[in-house]
Amino acid sequence: MHLSLKKEEKDQIISDIQQFFYEERDEEIGELAAEQAFAFIKEKLGPYFYNLGVSDCRKVLEDKAQAMEDELFALEKRIHNS
Repeated sequence: MHLSLKKEEKDQIISDIQQFFYEERDEEIGELAAEQAFAFIKEKLGPYFYNLGVSDCRKVLEDKAQAMEDELFALEKRIHNS
């Protein structure tokens, strides 16, 4: 999965992974190990999170489309048959 990150963003993620290992596992890992963990997460778990984002977006668009349809029906003029 291709992910475009700024260098500062990637550096922050690597730092966050290192901090996680230190706080949660009392284990200090180097930058290379953190980069490998990030690559694994990105490759194996990233698609799940991406698909959740797409699904959330789809739901928002469906809700907005339904709201627009409701508004269009509300704009229709009632025709009185005499």
